[in-house]
Amino acid sequence: MHAFDVLGDPVRRRILELLATGEQASGDIGAVIQDEFGISQPAVSQHLRVLRESGFASVRAEGTRRLYAVDAAPLREVDAWLERFRGFWEQRLDALGTELARGKRERRLRKEASEDE
Repeated sequence: MHAFDVLGDPVRRRILELLATGEQASGDIGAVIQDEFGISQPAVSQHLRVLRESGFASVRAEGTRRLYAVDAAPLREVDAWLERFRGFWEQRLDALGTELARGKRERRLRKEASEDE
């Protein structure tokens, strides 16, 4: 499965967001996802399986619990692919930063001028 097929699903993205905070038990993941998306535990398990089989998540057994964690390798591959497109938005973000600074400066100068009056 292609990385963007995996990441294109909002449930799988949310699971990865949960795992980004650290290793999580499958039951804890299931509880959050079931609450937020209203899907069944077997459906959550399917999403976890897709993440595991596509390499985005790893799992280890601890007694009867299954602990999931993010595997960063596929995310680095996505990041490398996106790198060639960053220039499109970085220039715009830099321009936005300049405009925000200019507006802040203009407000400060107007305030100083009104205080001098």
